[in-house]
Amino acid sequence: MSDYKINTKCVQGGYTPGNGEPRQIPIVQSTTFKYDTSEDMGKLFDLEAEGYFYTRLQNPTNDYVAAKIAELEGGTAAMLTSSGQAANFFALFNICEAGSHIVSSSSIYGGTFNLISVTMAKMGIEATFVSPDCTEEELNAAFKENTRAVFGETIANPALTVLDIEKFAKAAHAHGVPLIVDNTFPTPVHCRPIEWGADIVTHSTTKYMDGHGAAVGGAICDSGNFDWMAHADKFPGLTTPDESYHGITYAERFGKEGAFITKCTAQLMRDLGSIQSPQHAFLLNLGLESLHVRMKRHAENGYAVAKFLESRSEVESVSFPHLESDKYYDRAMKYMPDGGCGVVSFTVRGGREGAERFMKALRLAAIETHVADARTCCLNPATSTHRQMNDEQLAAAGISAGLVRISCGLEDKDDLIADLAQALDKV
Repeated sequence: MSDYKINTKCVQGGYTPGNGEPRQIPIVQSTTFKYDTSEDMGKLFDLEAEGYFYTRLQNPTNDYVAAKIAELEGGTAAMLTSSGQAANFFALFNICEAGSHIVSSSSIYGGTFNLISVTMAKMGIEATFVSPDCTEEELNAAFKENTRAVFGETIANPALTVLDIEKFAKAAHAHGVPLIVDNTFPTPVHCRPIEWGADIVTHSTTKYMDGHGAAVGGAICDSGNFDWMAHADKFPGLTTPDESYHGITYAERFGKEGAFITKCTAQLMRDLGSIQSPQHAFLLNLGLESLHVRMKRHAENGYAVAKFLESRSEVESVSFPHLESDKYYDRAMKYMPDGGCGVVSFTVRGGREGAERFMKALRLAAIETHVADARTCCLNPATSTHRQMNDEQLAAAGISAGLVRISCGLEDKDDLIADLAQALDKV
């Protein structure tokens, strides 16, 4: 559906039923698949034929939805994972190993920061974190001989910094490595990082793509643009025979367009098993069908709430990239001219205590460890999602003790503003 606009791709991408076939994507609720001969199945194990043999690796329902996400992002191949965290880990670990190095923006989701700085460090993979606002010189200075990937978030959660995708892509490519961008917050409806130079795009599909708090999931999409063979010495997992999978050299067999996702499926999903269930994939697709409609409303509500908060004396600061006074406004308008997301971060006067009083007084917005839902929710990251960070790390991520992250849902913006007003009156 490459000739269709993204609104149409949201509704009909990824799956085209044949004559007499189900109009909706079918849920293939089966762990295994039958074959007439061992030879038939052997061809699947050797990656010489297309098909399915075990849902831990692939399932038709999942593949239909992954194909839709690839169309939305403008990529050549995609896969679903059990969560956004699994997607980011798989995307990085697919090209990193013990002794590798990652350059990452410091302004990223706390769970991902911990994944890279602590968990992957235990696996022998080191990282250098740079400010999303670093100069080109500072960014290039972060690279090492063993750097294998650059990572960042389009709109960081919860600091709402905006990644200069072109700058980070330019640096990554100058050093012969891919740029991986988590595009969860704007979704491909409002930003397509591949068009700005990103090579791999990840998502927590749990957020806006699902949009209803119903199904945890993640996705990885490959642009098909990065030439692995041109940098063969850096990526032996893709450019030399994989003895754990019949000696296949992924970059030779599947080319730039399919090597990354095939290896990620045949090797990492096989060994680690973080598959998304077919039921969750089905629910995800229902969310994707209305994504283009919902994102517009989320962004509109976010802007209205940000403008209101900016006018209140109880609020010390407001972060919303599409707010005219925001430091990232120009960058947001460059990469996301039609809007970003419905998430607003703001600092309530009085630190943690002020934030706690404010959130306790809310009636419509719920306190949840969630974001990007049809229903408005909020939390104080310093005492929840980012509580594993020390004060120095919080500051580097752009998070203060009194920061409140509110995710504006699909309710009427006047009702949301009224709820915030009465809660602020009690601070």
